[in-house]
Amino acid sequence: MNNQHWPERKGVFQIAGQDVTLIGNEVRIGDQAPEFIAQTQDWQSIPILASTKGKVRILAAVPSLNTTVCDREARRFNEEASALSEDIVIIVISMDLPYAQKQWCGAAGVDRVLVVSDHMDADFGKKYGCLIKERRILRRSVFVVDRKDKITYAAYMPEQGQEPDYLAVIQAAKNALMAQ
Repeated sequence: MNNQHWPERKGVFQIAGQDVTLIGNEVRIGDQAPEFIAQTQDWQSIPILASTKGKVRILAAVPSLNTTVCDREARRFNEEASALSEDIVIIVISMDLPYAQKQWCGAAGVDRVLVVSDHMDADFGKKYGCLIKERRILRRSVFVVDRKDKITYAAYMPEQGQEPDYLAVIQAAKNALMAQ
């Protein structure tokens, strides 16, 4: 467990018209992407950036795969992944337990994206500034990390129910791939 004190931000984001507290600072384009540990569907804790080193990564944070918007987003990224270069990896991160993610992926036929859990330590949520304290879920957000671990795209959705701009995310990943 990391005992580092993380900044708390209020007045930035709401759920159902109520202010919530976001833990951690937002990352921005040009920042070094923070390494984070997440759990695979078989409960292995892995450093996500190190395990995908040399690739362009799309990091998609979702509140829970068991909601309609998150389900749709993960399925859409799974479809997009099949048309992308092998040098682009899409990672969907949620606070869902690994076995719930495994069950969801099996039922949804999602096999082209890496679905990982931030449940244990909320390492991703804190380091990327998208952990919602009151609900212990992630704020919907998407990041593109280039081969040198720099953030080249960052989007925090203004509302939990708003899907990301898929075309902009995919284009940002392709641009990051070509820039190297």
